[in-house]
Amino acid sequence: NLLPLYFLEQKTKPSSTCVESIFHDTNKILLETSFFNSISLMSGVSLCTLYTPTLLPFSNPHKTSAPIFSQSAKRCRVITSVAEDRKPIPVVSNDRKVLQDSPPSNDNTEVVNDTDIITGRAINAAIVLGFGAFAVTKLLTIDHDYWHGWTLYEILRYVPEHNWTAYEQSLKANPVLAKMAISGVVYSIGDWIAQCYEGKPIFEFDRARLFRSGLVGFTLHGSLSHYYYQLCETLFPFQEWWVVPAKVAFDQTVWSAIWNSIYFVVLGLLRFDSLTNIYGELKATFVPMLTAGWKLWPFAHLITYGVIPVEQRLLWVDCIELIWVTILSTYSNEKSESRKFEEVSETSSSTSSQNSKELNE
Repeated sequence: NLLPLYFLEQKTKPSSTCVESIFHDTNKILLETSFFNSISLMSGVSLCTLYTPTLLPFSNPHKTSAPIFSQSAKRCRVITSVAEDRKPIPVVSNDRKVLQDSPPSNDNTEVVNDTDIITGRAINAAIVLGFGAFAVTKLLTIDHDYWHGWTLYEILRYVPEHNWTAYEQSLKANPVLAKMAISGVVYSIGDWIAQCYEGKPIFEFDRARLFRSGLVGFTLHGSLSHYYYQLCETLFPFQEWWVVPAKVAFDQTVWSAIWNSIYFVVLGLLRFDSLTNIYGELKATFVPMLTAGWKLWPFAHLITYGVIPVEQRLLWVDCIELIWVTILSTYSNEKSESRKFEEVSETSSSTSSQNSKELNE
């Protein structure tokens, strides 16, 4: 690489003697100078040799060395232009379907989700506060026709007594409808408590789930329990000491099995589940639910069948069922949600396997 520069400076043609002296001088220079400078010199001359096809002008020996520098500057400009030409050019797609089918951005999705959550909270808060205000107003204004001249202490004093009198009058007028209303309210509140126990905020409950549970309590539990307690008195008309334990045993075996099955089946139908899924959930939860009830109801039913009159039993049982409905609703919805999660996971795994097969093909 140093030979062309040497002969350009000497303005002579190469000979064997000159070549040997040049190599001798070059080795001497490399030994005296640093390794980095020698490598830089050799690399620069090599690049000039590669990018210039007419570096050795032996045919015109009378030219000066000025064109060498102009040629090297030109070569540097050529190299720079090649690097600029290699910059990526953005490609704009003309296919409108790709732009239309592209998924929405995460920011828009988060805005929509936040709006839905705020709207749901507002609706749930309106439902809870509305029904709560209505119930408290009805309870406190039971004697509003007789408030003329009463003090606040007299109003609050007679509120419990007069509400109980009104409940007994409704039981005598229409016992089935009164018990249905009580069971509907209790099952709705019980499901709400169950959802809060599962970790949901107080105003982010599932309205459809709460409605389903309240509907089951209103249409089935109140009416069926009314006739069941009458049947139980017919089956055990005795006044012996063993009657109460016998009623409790009958309640916790026959009646509990029947009612738990009805509750699970009707809730499954209201969720539009298939009969196969409903049967699978009932089969998986039947024994655990029956044995779980034995931890609570035998002690409560000792009071139910030993102390409480027949017409008042459902009210007492509904007060205890605020705890029991929480357990029932939690069991039922946990099985449904776990089954849906398994179906989604199976679908996603099958889809991913199909995509991997297609990629392999």
